[in-house]
Amino acid sequence: MKKHDIHQMYQDSVQCVEAEIDFVKSTYLAIRGNNARFLREDFCGTGQTAGEWVSRDEKNRAWAIDLDEEVLQWGQDNILSELVSGAHLTYVKADVRESGVANMDVVLAMNFSYFLFMDRTMMRDYFISVKSSLEATGVFFLDAFGGYEAAKELTEERECEGFTYIWEQATFNPINSQMQCYIHFKTDDGVEYNRAFSYYWRLWSLPEIQELLLEAGFSQVDVYWEGTDEKSGEGDGKFKAAKVGTADAGWICYIVALP
Repeated sequence: MKKHDIHQMYQDSVQCVEAEIDFVKSTYLAIRGNNARFLREDFCGTGQTAGEWVSRDEKNRAWAIDLDEEVLQWGQDNILSELVSGAHLTYVKADVRESGVANMDVVLAMNFSYFLFMDRTMMRDYFISVKSSLEATGVFFLDAFGGYEAAKELTEERECEGFTYIWEQATFNPINSQMQCYIHFKTDDGVEYNRAFSYYWRLWSLPEIQELLLEAGFSQVDVYWEGTDEKSGEGDGKFKAAKVGTADAGWICYIVALP
């Protein structure tokens, strides 16, 4: 039976690093008036986003931080090895709060990874550590999700090339907003990978995140909301700073914080 790679399937179904780096690059340039060069990807997993960053420009440098040795090794074997010789990507096995990687133009916390911090103190401490690792002209980029279906127990499927991606919100506790989520895969040749990835985290609201960033010492925090395509009624992939969002069943946005 064919052996499938869950990390590759994750990258093919969850991440669109090209669009993510497009947003980071253009937003940093719009805010600071110059190009960012030094990027740190926290909770990096395979480091695919950091790899995309260094592939864009030989002047770019990136550090990919995670505690999971297995997934870091996968990134080194499958992403770092594919980059052109001399690409400046460094993998670091460390707690993101204590990585020692500082003087960054950009720090990323994407795929809602920072939701694993369950209380305000832990989250604020992480944000403080990020602020201290940024240059004075640095920018912290995060994403977040929500909507009235975000707190539901549900299962959603999406067809991908060669497999089906299945997102499950298995449990949600409204008393503390903690939830158990899973990613499952089912390949077109019938192989099932149940609970290929497991996430136990807190569903943080946008006001909570913004307040904690300000408490951590960031001077400005903006939410970038996705526009709507007039014909389809779906998101148009263009994110702009906004004060008012739409009360959708499910949404994803970016948060941009300045030290």
